[in-house]
Amino acid sequence: MVCESWKAKLDTYLDGEVAEDEMRTFDAHARGCASCSADALARVQMKRAIQVAGKRFTPSAEFRQRIQRRVAAKPRRSFRMGWMLAAAAAIILAVGTLTSNYLGIRSGNEASSRDHAYSEIADLHVETLASASPVDVVSTDRHTVKPWFQGKIPFAFNLPELQNSPFSLLGGRMTYLDQTPGAHLIYDLRKHHISVFVFQERSLSPTLAASLNANSPSPKQLPFNLETWSQGGLRYFVIGDVSVADIDSLARLLKSAS
Repeated sequence: MVCESWKAKLDTYLDGEVAEDEMRTFDAHARGCASCSADALARVQMKRAIQVAGKRFTPSAEFRQRIQRRVAAKPRRSFRMGWMLAAAAAIILAVGTLTSNYLGIRSGNEASSRDHAYSEIADLHVETLASASPVDVVSTDRHTVKPWFQGKIPFAFNLPELQNSPFSLLGGRMTYLDQTPGAHLIYDLRKHHISVFVFQERSLSPTLAASLNANSPSPKQLPFNLETWSQGGLRYFVIGDVSVADIDSLARLLKSAS
């Protein structure tokens, strides 16, 4: 009943329109409830997709003029008929825009799908580090962090031994990409935080999985260095504001552990 009560107010919560005390209460609830946190993240991703879709297609001036000429082609029609034609034209524009946006999202090429995934990973990295509680399991011991994920995500993974390396493990938390649950681990390197994301590749959408397997470099506009690869049925992302060499060093440790 508690979850159903919050889910009914989820959109209001995400829009920041609930009272401050309710906001804090839901924040605390979502950190411990996988169902509510998944629903919240899915709504956020949907809002972002709609925002992106809204910018993908804008009717050209020529198209607008053509519709206006059709509406004004018979000036002797009654005001009511003219209004109906104008309304019909507006509907055509709206339907055309929505259809174009929908097809653009569904049939977007691999590059746009990959760039969108990289942007989502960067957002998760920033949002988590900006949180007052960036990790839900706080430990430098991999044998404590790894078991914490059992029962929370539908797969298992190995963490590397960090002895004699410059990296240290800070902890981890659950996260979601493409509505797929995964693990988010945070490592420290010279006071810089590096995020490691692990997802089950078969649970990702085919378009996204194919785009990531294209092995193209990360977008230049990302403010972070990022490396991703697939191994043992899992998709790994390593991202942080450290050098490419540092990202690669941590990636090699993770690959050896897997």
